[in-house]
Amino acid sequence: MHARKVRHATGMIAMTDKDQQQAAAVEAAAAGRGGLNQTELDELVASSDTGGRSVAGPIGLFLMLVALAWSLFQLYIASPFGLFNDTLARSIHLGFAVFLGILAFPAARTKFQITLGVVVPLALAALFMISAKDGTATWWIPIPAIGVAATVILGSPKSRIPVWEWLLALAAAGTALYLFFFYREIADRVGAPITQDYVVAVIGIMCLLEATRRALGPALMIVASVFLMYTVLGPNMPSIIAHKGNSLSEIVNHQWITTEGVFGIALGVSTSFVFLFVLFGSLLDRAGAGNYFIQVAFSLMGHMKGGPAKAAVVSSAMTGLISGSSIANVVTTGTFTIPLMKKVGFSSEKAGAVEVASSVNGQIMPPVMGAAAFLMVEYVGIPYFDVVKHAFLPAVISYIALVYIVHLEALKAGMEGLPRPVPAKPWLAWLMSIAFTIAVVCGLSFAVYYLMGWIRPAFPETAGYIIFVFLSSVYIGLLYVASKEAPLELDDPNEPVTRLPLAGPTIRSGLHFILPVVVLVWALMVDRLSPGLSAFWATAYMIFILVTQRPLMAMFRGESRFASDVKDGILDLVDGLVTGARNMIGIGIATATAGIIVGVVSQTGVGAALADVVEVLSGGNILAILALTAVLSLILGMGLPTTANYIVVSALLAPVIVTLGQQNGLIVPLIAVHLFVFYFGIMADVTPPVGLASFAAAAVSGGDPIKTGVVAFFYSLRTAALPFLFIFNTELLLINVTWAQGIFVFIVATIAMLLFAAATQGWFLAKNRFYETIALLLIAFTLFRPGFWMDMVFPPYTEAAPVEIAQAASDTPAGEPLRLRVSGVNDLGDPLEFVALLPIGDGATGEEKLENAGLMFRNDGDRMIIDDVTYNSPAQAAGLDWDQEVLRVLKPEPQPTKYLMFIPALLLLAGVVMLQRGRNTRAPRKTAAA
Repeated sequence: MHARKVRHATGMIAMTDKDQQQAAAVEAAAAGRGGLNQTELDELVASSDTGGRSVAGPIGLFLMLVALAWSLFQLYIASPFGLFNDTLARSIHLGFAVFLGILAFPAARTKFQITLGVVVPLALAALFMISAKDGTATWWIPIPAIGVAATVILGSPKSRIPVWEWLLALAAAGTALYLFFFYREIADRVGAPITQDYVVAVIGIMCLLEATRRALGPALMIVASVFLMYTVLGPNMPSIIAHKGNSLSEIVNHQWITTEGVFGIALGVSTSFVFLFVLFGSLLDRAGAGNYFIQVAFSLMGHMKGGPAKAAVVSSAMTGLISGSSIANVVTTGTFTIPLMKKVGFSSEKAGAVEVASSVNGQIMPPVMGAAAFLMVEYVGIPYFDVVKHAFLPAVISYIALVYIVHLEALKAGMEGLPRPVPAKPWLAWLMSIAFTIAVVCGLSFAVYYLMGWIRPAFPETAGYIIFVFLSSVYIGLLYVASKEAPLELDDPNEPVTRLPLAGPTIRSGLHFILPVVVLVWALMVDRLSPGLSAFWATAYMIFILVTQRPLMAMFRGESRFASDVKDGILDLVDGLVTGARNMIGIGIATATAGIIVGVVSQTGVGAALADVVEVLSGGNILAILALTAVLSLILGMGLPTTANYIVVSALLAPVIVTLGQQNGLIVPLIAVHLFVFYFGIMADVTPPVGLASFAAAAVSGGDPIKTGVVAFFYSLRTAALPFLFIFNTELLLINVTWAQGIFVFIVATIAMLLFAAATQGWFLAKNRFYETIALLLIAFTLFRPGFWMDMVFPPYTEAAPVEIAQAASDTPAGEPLRLRVSGVNDLGDPLEFVALLPIGDGATGEEKLENAGLMFRNDGDRMIIDDVTYNSPAQAAGLDWDQEVLRVLKPEPQPTKYLMFIPALLLLAGVVMLQRGRNTRAPRKTAAA
């Protein structure tokens, strides 16, 4: 046992015990079902999670030590003691990522990728030579390009690392560390790169793109290369997206020497926050929490109709909370859930599709959201707590709807659940046990909250130590309870299932895994610490648990071998730290490469050009603008990991919605816009023909990947509908709502989403007739957006002439906005029209209200011109400026409550229920496979 663990720890790229179990289960799942062979399945597991090589011996030990050093470095800079310059930390972070990325992933996978690995550096060399407009010497540029291409042509075995790959890895790491070693010198010559800067930047960009191709596949490498081409060839582009073009000097300075490109915000977030959360998830999984989540889900839901599929949804939700990749989530949980779904009657495609839909949904679930939550903090400029608050409701509603979709599939097929371990309890006893469990959990939560809340102000200097002692006491108690239960083992999903695990003992066996999550959530949402520092404290507590749980558990069971148990705990810790670094390779590289795209956007202004393209294609129609943006997000997100996906779509498409929406009267909070493009970006993991998560699930299930993707897309329609709904009804994001309103919105929106799912699945209480599907869609839409119909009956605004703006302001109650359509010019002197929301404050007259809002006008015949805007006033915040002309004035009008529209919606729902109650609600009964 110890020898095997040591081999795993010293072979940085070798698979862990859990990886081997997964690979074996995947092989069994695919055997005889048209799935991939063992070699291909091993590559699938490796490429999505662990890297493509398995290197043993001294080289494996060295790589393990490098990965361990990376994790320890990240823990140091995240700690309260790690005072470190952000730019220097980014440089070291990227150095580790590209060094391990090139050594962990072989150069060649397919002929297409080999060709790409040769063509891209040579094409970039030609591009950089073309862009050297300022007399810079360029004769040397083909040399590194030929070197990178040569490493691809020479190839790389999976069991060893040839010399040329060591040279490439050292070159990549050296160029990444350039900012670290020459920080002061670079700071003295910002904007004026020297020859040394040129050489390092050109080699660095080529090596980074090669590392991207190896670690993440061709998609992101191609997208970044196309954007670099656009940077240089701007004058040759179609007029609508043309720009002046940028020289090699500008590219080098923007992309590599400053923090506008590769070393920008995205890599900074990866360095500061994301690594710690990935490491936290790795340590949690290494301690056994991943298996615990799966077993708990099966014990609670496996006996229901389609139980394994419902358990797959719940377990994917729990593992998705700490996972940065929907594909890795599919491979991790799908290995066990997909075969069990097939046992109870799901086809290969439907079993794979359920796993895909639930795994992708894990990326929209706070608190991590595939690391996008931390990027949103930087890009949107709101606190982390607010990001989580706004993203929470749609994610939960989407998951509830997916469980309901699985239930409908089970009803349609007449499925039964797996056998219960014990006879069913009477319904009253069942309800009492649930109520007792909820009471205990709530009581414990309130006790912890108020105990900590009392300790912190009373003992400000020692509160952390007191809280640690308290949590550790709870930990020891929970571990004692867990020691009395049998250890959880990962079952072979292809063995006959005789019964499910008992819910009570299964839940009790791992309750201590919740404590680090409690630390994380407390630090984030109560103490309001930074995400990085919160993750540090949660990880520190997780390390404490990982090292101590084995010896304490053995002691409680009377099987103590203290030295051996402590050694096992330390080996678990080392393996968790190494695995966390290994899992960060792709994310670190992805954020750096996505930084190239962000840098191009800021350097060329392509975002404004893209807005022009969307405006031309949409004709200014709001729904068309949103639909086009959604399609572009899907296209741009194809093949990209979650983090890079969000960076790309938010940099390119979020400004499109903001700009065009404001011009066409749609003014929404920025967080809603970013969530909109994020949702559709991750939908690319589902959508054929590129949906990578669908291909991963099909490899496990043995089903057709395109059919799996199509079914998963229909299951995910609820996720696609939500962004359109919360753009128009921001209450779904808990924006400007009270607690009571939030609970009401949650209940109504959940019912609406369940009805939407019933409509899209063609089954409610019975199989839908076409008019019942239409009715269900209409009811769902009304519950989601009742104001749409109310606005038709009672218009929310009345129009006034621009010269009557003072009277309109006088009639507008304080606190309500006055909508103004104005025309003017932008910063570049181009004509501009947009809608502004002007908050109206107190004042005796309309003129006073306008003046208090910061506006002064002058009449020019029948035209109303803004004469002056007070600095830092509500008017300036609304985007108004002097010399703009007011074209339209819309003042708010009183309306009946929009919720009156629920009455006809509920009456229509009652009619659908009455129609379906008389029909057979179930297909011919099927029995679960033995």
